Amino acid sequence: MIQTDVIVVGGGPGGVAAAIELARAGRDVVLLDKARFPRDKCCGDGLTTGALRVLEHLGLVPAGVPGWQVVDEAWVRSPSGRTVGVPLPAGMGQFAAVAPRLSLDSALIDLARAEGVKVYDGHAFTCVRPDMADRVVVDVDALGGVAGRYLVAADGMWSPVRKALGLATPGYLGEWHAFRQYFDGVTGSAAHRLWVWFEPDLLPGYAWSFPLPGGRANVGFGVRRDGDRRVQDMNALWPELLDRPHIAAALGPAAVAAAPHKAWPIPARIDQAVLSYGRVLFVGDAAGACDPLTGEGIGQALLTATLAARAILDAGALRPERATSGYRRAVAEEWLPDHRMAALLSRALRYDGVARGAIRLAGSTDWTRRSFGRWLFEDEPRAAAVTPRRWHRQFLARPGAYR
Repeated sequence: MIQTDVIVVGGGPGGVAAAIELARAGRDVVLLDKARFPRDKCCGDGLTTGALRVLEHLGLVPAGVPGWQVVDEAWVRSPSGRTVGVPLPAGMGQFAAVAPRLSLDSALIDLARAEGVKVYDGHAFTCVRPDMADRVVVDVDALGGVAGRYLVAADGMWSPVRKALGLATPGYLGEWHAFRQYFDGVTGSAAHRLWVWFEPDLLPGYAWSFPLPGGRANVGFGVRRDGDRRVQDMNALWPELLDRPHIAAALGPAAVAAAPHKAWPIPARIDQAVLSYGRVLFVGDAAGACDPLTGEGIGQALLTATLAARAILDAGALRPERATSGYRRAVAEEWLPDHRMAALLSRALRYDGVARGAIRLAGSTDWTRRSFGRWLFEDEPRAAAVTPRRWHRQFLARPGAYR
């Protein structure tokens, strides 16, 4: 049996972030993932300011991530057809970027190995034995048993660890469902602009086109699972959505699909999720941590993973109850206010008039455009305005990442 301090299940950004934080603090860490890297992951590939700052802290170098594209401005289209350009600060670092998950996750796994994490990719978790007093033991395909003081479950929406512990919610399909496809030969404005289209029939969801180098783009849409839209409708909607004049013009006449389209569920219910069980802490999608407003999950995975790692380090090996209570408290302080604010805004954006009014207001002055851009890309926590304990002198004035 392999003995370690902390087991991490899941090699995405959240799992790697937790593993690196722990390894840097001197802990022995084993990271498991059923896939062999590099591997693709269904995602919009967008990176917010908050995500970029954590990736910089971890030591990820953008030049080492093929396809990394810096974004300096976003364009938003209202249900009425009004378009608003929202700039991001120039000369102050990166505030938004696009990076294919195939290359991003592979670069992060390499970084974890360089930091001393023992990575076992191509080895699937099969079961967990959490009832031991001083450790948690997992069984792993072709590897046998792995025992550690803690287990960080960063294993996604369908979390096999959560299921093995009997904590999965029967029939749960997520709060969002997203659909994306890569395109080559993009010659319209989407070749260099990041587009967000608030289509009347998608609200409070939206369609997007995120630029990648070489005339490529990640194009897709996301909808709330509100009982009115079913997953099977998405296949029929996709070609019609691509044919809408403003989207077709943005992609250009030479754009061609580079790979089959894919769909995936998005969990955004961290306020309801069980975040820990014994010596097990759930992070990222396994904790339902995605943004209820945008469906974005990389930044939230990085944040929750960092909080989990710090809670483990603060508690030490022999006080799991302190680790789990500290993690739950940190999530409540650092993320729940923003989650609830985002959920409230998402409910408001179901209404066409609200979406139109919000975009009209965002584009009304140079100041509102600049501020909306930084707020949209989570330069500050979404609910910072109503949580005074997080106010600071550089509010919406801090540099971005990789300055």
